[in-house]
Amino acid sequence: MTLIDRTFREKIVLVGVAVPPVSMDEVEDNLDELALLVDTAGADAMARVVQRMDAPDPALFVGKGKADELHDVCLAVDADTVVFDEELSPAQQRNLEKKLGRTAIDRTAVILDIFAQHAHTQQGKVQVELALLRYRLPRLRGRQASLSQQRGGVGAGGAIGNRGPGETQLEVDRRRLLRRITKLEHELQDLRRTRATQRRARRRSRLPNVTLVGYTNAGKSTLLNRLTTAGVLVEDRLFSTVDPTTRRMDMPGGEVILLSDTVGFVRKLPHQLVEAFRSTLDEVAEADLLLHIVDGSSTDPFGQIEAVRGVLQEIGAGHVPELVVFNKADRNPDINVFADREPGAVTMSALTGEGIDKLLDALSDRLRSLNEVAELRIPYDRGDVLAALHRSGEVLAETHEDDATVIRARLDEAELAKFAAWQVKDPSSHEPPGSAQR
Repeated sequence: MTLIDRTFREKIVLVGVAVPPVSMDEVEDNLDELALLVDTAGADAMARVVQRMDAPDPALFVGKGKADELHDVCLAVDADTVVFDEELSPAQQRNLEKKLGRTAIDRTAVILDIFAQHAHTQQGKVQVELALLRYRLPRLRGRQASLSQQRGGVGAGGAIGNRGPGETQLEVDRRRLLRRITKLEHELQDLRRTRATQRRARRRSRLPNVTLVGYTNAGKSTLLNRLTTAGVLVEDRLFSTVDPTTRRMDMPGGEVILLSDTVGFVRKLPHQLVEAFRSTLDEVAEADLLLHIVDGSSTDPFGQIEAVRGVLQEIGAGHVPELVVFNKADRNPDINVFADREPGAVTMSALTGEGIDKLLDALSDRLRSLNEVAELRIPYDRGDVLAALHRSGEVLAETHEDDATVIRARLDEAELAKFAAWQVKDPSSHEPPGSAQR
C-alpha cells in the first residue's frame, strides 16, 4: 500500500509554490511541516525548491525554467522522489516524471502513505486503502505496464479475470481498482453500521462523551494515556496514531465520562481521507464536548487552531462545544500568553502532568454548563421521584415548602424530559403540579 519505498531511506526534494495571497514565509512553514511528514513516511528531505507564481502551471505546476532547476537539484542530491506541497493533477504528475526522470508525488500521497503505515484496526485499514485507491484511480492513465506505484500490492485479492479482445493493461488495472473500491465500500458500510450501534449503546449509557481533537502531534495520545490506562502509542512524529480509542474515565468529582482520541488533523488534509474516515469522524460530530489540544510549543499555534476548526466545519462538528487546551507547557514557559487569547483556555503538560488538575476542573465545569438548570417541585408523597432526581442530576439547591420539596438541579436533555411533569415552568409561580404529574 506504499507510495514511498521503505526498504531504504529515499532521498526527497520538496517543492513549494507561493501563489497570492500565500506568502513565501507561509510556503516555507508548509515545507517545514512537509519535511516532517516525509520523515514520518520513512524518507529524508535533502533539498527544497520554492517559486513565486501568479498561478500554477497547468502542465508542470512550476514554470519550465524552475522545472529545469528542479531537475538539476535532483541530480545534485541524487534524489529518488520529488514531493510537491500542493496536490498535482494526473497530467502534471506524468509530465513531471517524464521531465525529471524520477517519481513525482504530492502532499496528499505522503499523508495517505503515513495513514497506511499506522492504521491497525480493520476499519482503519479499510478506510485508508479506500482513500488510496480513490486517489490512484484517476492517475492510472498512461501507466500501461500495470500499477507502477503499487509496490505494496494495493488491490491485491481482486481477481483480474480474463482479458477481452484488445483489452489493454490500463483497462484491466482500472477494472480491478473499481472492483476493489466497490468491495471496500461495502465493507465500510458494514463497519459503519457496527460503529453506529456502538454509538447508540454509549448514548443509552448517558455517559458524557468527550473527544480529543487537535493538530497532529499536539499531544492528544499522551494526554489520553495520562488520564486513562489506554496505552496508546506515543511518538514525537506526525500521525503516530490513526485508529480511534475510547476509554472510561473517572473524574475527581465522581462523575464518569467517555474519553475518545481521534486522528490528528493537519493543513490540507486530503479530501479522500476525510471522506473515507467519515464514519470515524462522526464520533467527533456526536461528542458532547471537544477537548481541542493545541501544541503550545508550536511557532504558529493559532494557525493550527484555524486548520483544526476548518476540518471540524467540514465534517459537521463545528457546532460542538470545545475547551481549548494549550499543551507542552514544559517546552514553553510563556504558554499562558497563548491561553489569554482564547477565552476559557487552560494550559498544561500532558508529559509532566503540570496543570492536569486545572484541566480536570475546567472540564468538569464545562460539562456541567452543558446541562440545563431546572427548578422542580416534588410533592412529599413522591419520595421515589426525589431519590431518582438525586441519582440522575446535580442538585444545586433544595428547599422545603408546606407541600413539596423545591429542587434546583442540573439535568441533561434526556433526564429533563423524564422529570418534565414536575418542572416549574415559571419559577415565580409555585402552583402545585396537577394530578397528571403523578
